Amino acid sequence: MRRLLSLALVLLAAPALAQPGTFDPDTVRAFPLDGGKMWLFEDPPTEYLAETYDFEPDDAWFERARLASLRMPGCSASFVSPMGLVATNHHCAQSSVVSVSADDEGLLDAGFSSRSRAEERPVEGMYMDQLVEIVDATAELASGATPEAIQARLLAARGVEDADADDAPYVVQMVDLYDGGRTSAYVFRRYRDVRLAFAPEARLGYFGGDFDNFTYPRYALDFAFFRIYGDDGQPLATEHYFPLSPEGVDKDDLVFVIGNPGRTNRGYTVAQLEYTRDVNLPATLAFIDSRAAALQAYLATGPDNPDPIRSQLFGLLNSQKSTGGRLRGLRDPYIIARRAKAEEAFVAATPEARALVAQMAEVQAQKSALGPDFKAFAYLFNARYGSALLQRARAAAMGGDPSAIAAGPTEEAYLTAELQALQQYYETTGAPMPKVLQGGAAEGAAFLLANSPLAGSSPEATADDPAVLLVQEVMPRIQAFGEQFSALSDQERDLAAKLGRARYEAFGNVVPPDATFSLRFTDGVVTGYPYNGTQAPAMTTLYGLFDHHYSYCVAGEGSTSEGDCDWRLPQQWLDAESRLNLSTPVNFTSTSDTIGGNSGSPVLDRDLNLVGLNFDRTIEGLVRDYLYAPERGRNVMVDARVILESLRNVYGLPALADELTGR
Repeated sequence: MRRLLSLALVLLAAPALAQPGTFDPDTVRAFPLDGGKMWLFEDPPTEYLAETYDFEPDDAWFERARLASLRMPGCSASFVSPMGLVATNHHCAQSSVVSVSADDEGLLDAGFSSRSRAEERPVEGMYMDQLVEIVDATAELASGATPEAIQARLLAARGVEDADADDAPYVVQMVDLYDGGRTSAYVFRRYRDVRLAFAPEARLGYFGGDFDNFTYPRYALDFAFFRIYGDDGQPLATEHYFPLSPEGVDKDDLVFVIGNPGRTNRGYTVAQLEYTRDVNLPATLAFIDSRAAALQAYLATGPDNPDPIRSQLFGLLNSQKSTGGRLRGLRDPYIIARRAKAEEAFVAATPEARALVAQMAEVQAQKSALGPDFKAFAYLFNARYGSALLQRARAAAMGGDPSAIAAGPTEEAYLTAELQALQQYYETTGAPMPKVLQGGAAEGAAFLLANSPLAGSSPEATADDPAVLLVQEVMPRIQAFGEQFSALSDQERDLAAKLGRARYEAFGNVVPPDATFSLRFTDGVVTGYPYNGTQAPAMTTLYGLFDHHYSYCVAGEGSTSEGDCDWRLPQQWLDAESRLNLSTPVNFTSTSDTIGGNSGSPVLDRDLNLVGLNFDRTIEGLVRDYLYAPERGRNVMVDARVILESLRNVYGLPALADELTGR
């Protein structure tokens, strides 16, 4: 810890931040918060909070904050009333809206409002997790205990004998922190009776469409409500919840965002960042681009039931913009230089790390040599966005059942994309090109779909099936790549764990661990930021929401290439305009440290009142996967006041608004 304090003093003495884009490499410095502010509940930075904000939360504050927070698949959520009401983002509820919608309802477009508890709709397969206990398992694991034994012991203490039971009320997750330098066992209360209570129209939840995604100023009503029911079939009585504050927040207010950030890589070495920049992200982006184009082309044909495909496309477009933003961030030499300075300081403070960093660089060099293989094979046979024909051919070649694999409406586009990746691999490596690829990917796809028995509605494998022959020809290369890449990945994990332990010994809890899709809290201040040669306000209002409708979709009618306008307001919003207080804040930004997984996170004031819901970050902030740089970007939140305003004056749900405020 003394090494940490000495290092922190050096970093705190660094000069002002260099401006992105132009900088003197000799003046680049690392900063104490480069590792971010995703704080652990089991190790909160109480001294930091006291010194920074003159705020000293007690144990009861942290307990309430933890127990009122929830995790759902891919997102965060929270209890917001004593009757099991749960708030999250619309985009986190989108698949639930689709799943509870009858074929002729179109609830994604129309929105969903339950006027009574009886109208709330159960969401099959949905669950919410509440973190009820945290156990430091580091020493127990070091003494020889297995993760399974620890999980079984903790579950048995709560009366759960079968950890694999589908209806177990508790689950235990072993969470490696600091790349394995420390391990916590998280005990969750799992709620499985989850019902959709409210979701606005997709046009409001995703206002501005992909154009506005990862941008600010913003005007999205990205919120939705579920309700959790108990074993007795009644709304769950919840002692810990976040009441909504009608007063909201002001500029410069302190806020806390509590949620489950998905994954960061701030502990990466510079060599790992360079591999990610040069190999991993470009290959990932190429995959996403091709699949998004396929789905867009299919939707352009006007299918009868577009909502499931639209939901898939939403996820892909979100990943496309996110991946592209992260790639642009890593291509900024200032970011790499700043991370290099942090690595130099770490090695200087921790001499045993020098050899580990060098070994990690060698592993990355070997992975980079497999770059063409990674681009061609890493996403081949993808279960969701891959060709069913190639998956069937692989199943047949391996003695499996190809008939269990269903083909979708985008089969030809997916098959063409995968064949194109294979064709590029053979062209790059100079290996003999398979015959079916010699005429090009599109021609090869058409040939396989016309001539492979596996392409039919009743797929059957034959010895001379051209798709099976192609897979058999390619498989030895895929297997060789898989073995090499797996061995290198094992080495990388081992080195990362050793570096993580060294970093934890040097830094302690002053530097929080990388995100692990487990519960964290982050602090921030409500503020705007300079962007695009001007200044973004801390908050936007309903004036701007309506202005976007009129500017883009009325004055600019027909100006979009999509054939419709992503800023168009539904008729019920236009009808309600005169009833609304147009000065109501819609979205706001802060310096809180959030990433994917934080979607739906409650945004709270000092007294744990709900003042908003986190739903996005600006595109400049996408680089925070690798470095928290508060001068670059902000997180973006739905203001609690627009939730109340819309429930009362647009959707006609005063009872729901009253429940949120405790009236």
